[in-house]
Formats: sequence, C-alpha cells, structure tokens
Amino acid sequence: MLISPAYAQDLSGLVGSAGQFLPLVLIFAVFYFLLIRPQQQRQKEMKSMLAALKRGDRVVTGGGIVGVVQKTKDNEIEVEIAPNVRVTVLRETISTVVNPTPANDAKPAKA
Repeated sequence: MLISPAYAQDLSGLVGSAGQFLPLVLIFAVFYFLLIRPQQQRQKEMKSMLAALKRGDRVVTGGGIVGVVQKTKDNEIEVEIAPNVRVTVLRETISTVVNPTPANDAKPAKA
C-alpha cells in the first residue's frame, strides 16, 4: 500500500479536534453579546452622562443622596441637598441623573 492507515485516520482526527473547540467559541460569543457588550455600552452612556452634567441637574449619588447640581469643576461637583446645605462630591460618585417626567394632566398647571 502506498498510503498507510495512520495518515488516513489523522485527517478525521484533525476535524474532530476542531469540533471540540467549536462549543468553547460559541460559549465565548454568547458571553460577549449577553454580558460584555451591554456592560461596555452602559459604561459609555454613564461616561457621557457625567460629562454632560450642568447646573440645575437633579442627581443621585452612589450613597443615595439626592440633590441639585450647583457648581461643576473638573472632577468635583457641588450639590445642594437641602436649602443652603451644599456638599462637594466627586464626579464618579454620581450614579444617576433624575429627569422629572411631566404628569399627563388635562389642564395646564397654574403659575
């Protein structure tokens, strides 16, 4: 014989070993699209939200303090948490910006 049986079986072994890695690749792809990518998008949104903070925005800090932004500096934000009570917090500790939603009233509010 010109071709030994060992070489003929080796080709099927090569395809079989590639088939063993296919489930690992699929698991990684699922993890990427379900866990990693959404987290990266949330981080990007949070970064743009923190960069767009301005005076008058109502914010919630990581500790749960709700207040109104009074002054912004490079990395620090002055937040008024009560009348004439202001605290300085780091920009990174802001967790959300609260946007009040208007009520669906039939009559306009009296001024």
